[in-house]
Amino acid sequence: MRWIDISMPLFEQMPCFPGDPEFSLRPVHSLARGDAYSVSAVALGSHAGTHVDPPNHFLPDGASIDRVDPDILNGPCRVLEVAGADSEIGPEVIDQIPAGTTRVLFRTRNSERWSRRLEFFPDYVSVGPAAADAIVARGIRLVGVDSLSVERDLTGRFPVHHRLLGHGTLIIEGLLLAGAPAGEYRLHALPLRLKGGDGGPARVYLTDV
Repeated sequence: MRWIDISMPLFEQMPCFPGDPEFSLRPVHSLARGDAYSVSAVALGSHAGTHVDPPNHFLPDGASIDRVDPDILNGPCRVLEVAGADSEIGPEVIDQIPAGTTRVLFRTRNSERWSRRLEFFPDYVSVGPAAADAIVARGIRLVGVDSLSVERDLTGRFPVHHRLLGHGTLIIEGLLLAGAPAGEYRLHALPLRLKGGDGGPARVYLTDV
């Protein structure tokens, strides 16, 4: 079976969304220093790297990351190539998704940029509000994006997050999809079990159907 790792490695000075905590890894015990074993202290935000957005990320009464349904995060999915989108995915892209699809990962020009250098760039391709409405109308339960946020919202209202999470659609952000051509796969996503967590860093793989 071919396993395609589509999750971002965690490392110091890795890209993070503006305002989020930065990742750090500090050795506490080290074999190289003559200690009997190696142990490090890790500090990271709940939305570091590749991560899952649970409902309580934006909804006060929403489920936390340790209460999301793993069936939504694991199973058949489609990687959809989004060609020509310079800033925002519109509803016409959602029309390309085959009927019956419940999990979709959007592969945009973000993936190619990240394949050259892992850094944050503010002009990433995102999902627009009209596309979010179309996603909900189609009954899609999970959306994955190759950016650190599913939307670029300058108003501070975050309509895409509210529409998706408010209708039970989970979000995976920070995917590296350059090595995953468009097509059908099986998704394997396991976020950290943070009790009451508003997000969960995750290791995410694709396998062939």
